[in-house]
Amino acid sequence: MKLLRMDGTPVREEAHGTAGILIVLDGRMELAVQGDPVAVGPGEMYRVPAGAAHAVGPGSHGTLLIVEVPEGTVRTL
Repeated sequence: MKLLRMDGTPVREEAHGTAGILIVLDGRMELAVQGDPVAVGPGEMYRVPAGAAHAVGPGSHGTLLIVEVPEGTVRTL
């Protein structure tokens, strides 16, 4: 898990080998996933699939919790 403070600075496009859950605790995140815009508000979350190119757009601000989810680690009860 990572806890980040977004200050409006964009983050260039990247992709990871694991899925990620992005949870906006406060503020707002402007995200581009595979080129498609996604807005995530306070209390909302977004799952970025493994290997998906994504970038944080300018103006994103607030507190972001990132949880990496390796394949096969999530179980449904």
